[in-house]
Amino acid sequence: MGSIDKFNKLTKAEFLYIFGNVFEKTEWIAERCHDLKPYNNVDELFSKMIEIFEKAQKNEHLEILNAHPDLAVAKDLTENSKNEQKNANLNQCTNEEFLEFKKLNKEYKIKFGFPFIIAVKGKNKKEILNSFRQRITNNINLEFEEAKKQVKKIASLRLSEIRK
Repeated sequence: MGSIDKFNKLTKAEFLYIFGNVFEKTEWIAERCHDLKPYNNVDELFSKMIEIFEKAQKNEHLEILNAHPDLAVAKDLTENSKNEQKNANLNQCTNEEFLEFKKLNKEYKIKFGFPFIIAVKGKNKKEILNSFRQRITNNINLEFEEAKKQVKKIASLRLSEIRK
């Protein structure tokens, strides 16, 4: 997609259309980035998005975490999440895998208060399930930090797709 000149010339609506889901269903980060235009280069724009996320308050981080769908069982997925989960074959779970994802999603949310988040790109169902089984044993502080790290990884991957 893009050169920085093209991004700097976008209207707010166009900018939000392109960048509004870099952080799952969280347009306010893209709005803040739009308001800080112009950028000198694409890396500066992308770094600013990540920085805004990093500097967010805990309640804002929780909102972002809770905007993420459950793995393998969510119905109303954004186009990004649908493609990411499909590429990891999470849409092709056996009945046994589906039931385990469903159970883990529920237990994880009860324990931590937000859904399990993992950057699925390059991972298969087995790797994702193993990570899920391990991370559900973490304490809340460790897992909150890990979830934020995964959100940044997902955002970086989505930004790389926009760059193409």
